[in-house]
Amino acid sequence: MVIVGDFMKRIIDEFYYGSLKLEERMVPTDPEYRPLNRRISELMEEAKSKFSEHDFGLLERILDLNGESSSMVTSEAFVQGFRLGALVMVEVFCGKD
Repeated sequence: MVIVGDFMKRIIDEFYYGSLKLEERMVPTDPEYRPLNRRISELMEEAKSKFSEHDFGLLERILDLNGESSSMVTSEAFVQGFRLGALVMVEVFCGKD
């Protein structure tokens, strides 16, 4: 049980020091993730070559705002998932048989 204890201490330390950054550790495992991002990059390069500098800047600002919005949704999904997981644990340990 020392391994579990050491693991929990590291997680608790990371929480305490604010260094637990799950978004930096998340890499989707879906096999379509990387090809999709390559396609997005290709389309952005195509748009850059066809749009005026002003229009392309506008597109970049829209995508940045969309990224911020997506980040907020992802953050809330994490919080709700964490809460649901905690409720499941409460049910497992305290619920009626």
